[in-house]
Amino acid sequence: MRFFLFAVAAAFTALSNLVPALAWAAETTTYPITIRHAFGTTVINEKPERIATVEWANHEVPLALGIVPVGMARANFGDDDEDGVLPWNTARLKELHAETPVLFDEGDGIDFEAVAATKPDVILAAYSGMSQADYETLSQIAPVVAYPEAPYSTDWRETIRMDSAGMGMAAEGEALIAKIDNEIAQAVAGHPELEGKSAMFITHLNATDLSIVNFYTANDTRVKYFADLGLTSPKSVVEASQPGKFSGSVSAEHVDSFDDVDILVTYGGQKLLDALDASPLLSKMPAVANGSLVLLGNNPVGNAANPTPLSVSWVLKDYVELLSEAARKPASKSK
Repeated sequence: MRFFLFAVAAAFTALSNLVPALAWAAETTTYPITIRHAFGTTVINEKPERIATVEWANHEVPLALGIVPVGMARANFGDDDEDGVLPWNTARLKELHAETPVLFDEGDGIDFEAVAATKPDVILAAYSGMSQADYETLSQIAPVVAYPEAPYSTDWRETIRMDSAGMGMAAEGEALIAKIDNEIAQAVAGHPELEGKSAMFITHLNATDLSIVNFYTANDTRVKYFADLGLTSPKSVVEASQPGKFSGSVSAEHVDSFDDVDILVTYGGQKLLDALDASPLLSKMPAVANGSLVLLGNNPVGNAANPTPLSVSWVLKDYVELLSEAARKPASKSK
């Protein structure tokens, strides 16, 4: 226990003293750095000074470590004020007394010209869904840190490890992971009702057509996050998860295969809830019948259900409370 507390304290110290940490990293990191990923290897010959990021949340790694990227993806989900920057990133930029970086509009895919215009020394994309062609095009601009195995399957810890390594800041990345782990442990400790409950994350359901149930597999980062929060993936979801796939689907006629699910998490509101209750098939799912549902919106909490380095701290308490409320529903109904 003493060792654990010492490690956590050391992690906080490494993050709070950013200037000494950066100087230490510059002195001790040996170049070239070689990073292995799904498309091969990337070699970084010297410490990058201009860091660009593409796709989801990779920019949060340098921001969390005190580095402002020269360019990053514009937020397209959960952005309440529609300024292209999520609230936890706005707050961090203010802490760093920094202006908003160039925002890449990725509505139609990666904007290669915009990325090139920022003249990066490295491009971080450990969490992404880029194709081989995307990777090759980006590599003509700067060395690219791509995802390790499969698209959109890099969990938040591995995202931090790979992206921080690409910055020459692997040690600081580990300290950041320790800090977030500690925050999660403290939040979950106050909700023992979550321990051992099984949870399934359904993608956006169409309230007017519930014939197909689309879900995130055990490979997806939203589902992996359940384990951090004391939840388990039901056997049915694990068995239905194809290697390398972050999503799957089943016909509503076979939805009884998910009878081992305690909590359902999805995106939607009252209209969807009414449709589920009225569905002759989906209404029979134990989680639906018990009211053990977490309905997320197009807002910061809905966004952070897919955990990222800065969003965890921002919405952890709210998300855990929603899950906890759903976990308590079956017990309350049986009284």
